Amino acid sequence: MKWKDSRRSTNVEDRRESSGGGSGGLPSMGSVMMIWPLIKPLLRTKLGWAIIALGILAYMNGINPLAILGLEEQRTTIHTTDKEKENEQAAFISAVLGDTEEVWKEILPQYHMHYKDPKIVLYRGSTQSGCGYASAQMGPFYCPVDQKVYLDLGFFDELANRHNAPGDFAQAYVIAHEIGHHVQNLQGILSKAQLLKQQWNDEEKANALQVKIELQADCYAGIWAHHAQKRFNILEPGDIEEALNAAGSIGDDTLQKKATGYVRPDTFTHGTSQQRTEWFKRGLETGDVGECNTFQ
Repeated sequence: MKWKDSRRSTNVEDRRESSGGGSGGLPSMGSVMMIWPLIKPLLRTKLGWAIIALGILAYMNGINPLAILGLEEQRTTIHTTDKEKENEQAAFISAVLGDTEEVWKEILPQYHMHYKDPKIVLYRGSTQSGCGYASAQMGPFYCPVDQKVYLDLGFFDELANRHNAPGDFAQAYVIAHEIGHHVQNLQGILSKAQLLKQQWNDEEKANALQVKIELQADCYAGIWAHHAQKRFNILEPGDIEEALNAAGSIGDDTLQKKATGYVRPDTFTHGTSQQRTEWFKRGLETGDVGECNTFQ
C-alpha cells in the first residue's frame, strides 16, 4: 500500500506510554525471559538464592543487574527496535485514518449527512474507553459512546502470525472496518440495533443482528478502498488479496473451527469467512453505500 505521502490525521490519541501495558519500574517480561537461563540454575542452590537476593537488592538501590551481566546493551537495542517498529505502525495508522476522513467527508454529504471525524486510541495492554475497560485480548473495537476506535498495536502481529494474514493493506482493512462502525453510528444504525437487542432479550437473535452490523462495516471498508484508490492511487499489487485474506481469516466459522474443531452458527457475531470477503468485495467493486444494506 502506498501511504508514505498520505496526509497524517491529527485524530490519533497515543496512550502507549500511559496505558496498562507499561512496566512501571519493574523488569519487563522480555528482560526476565532473556536472563531466565541464568536464573534457573541459581534456584537449585542456597548460594544461587543468595546471588538472586543480591541482584534484587542491587536493583532496589538503583544498580541495574543487566548492566552487571553485560545484557543491558542488548536489551536496549531490542527495546529501541520494537519502539521504532511501533512508531512506524502509528504513522501508518495516522495515514490510513487521514484517508478515511477524506473519503467519508466526500461520500456522506451525497446522502445528506455530515461526517464527524472519530479518533483512534493507541494503547498497550489495557486502557479505559467510553464503553468500559479495553484490553489487548478484545482486539480492535469502536466505542459509539466516545466515538473512538481502540487499538493495541500487538493485534497486527497477531493478525499476521496467528491468523496468517500479514500485510499493510490487511491492517488498513481492519482500521477501515472499525471506521465503518463509526459511519454506522453517525447513521443511527448502532443505536437502533442496541435498542432492538434490549427489547428482544434473545442472545441468538442479537447475535444474528450483530452479524449484519459487522458485514455492513466490511462493506463500508470496501467502499473506502474503492474511493481511496480513485483519489489517492494507494493500491499496490497484492493489496486486495491481503484484505480479502484478512477478512476470510477472521470469519466466525474459521476462528471457531481453529479453536474447537467445530462451528456453532447460532453463536456467530461477525459472519462467516465467505460472507466477510463477499461484503468487502461488494463495497470495493461498487463504492456505493446503498449496496451495503445487509439488513434486507
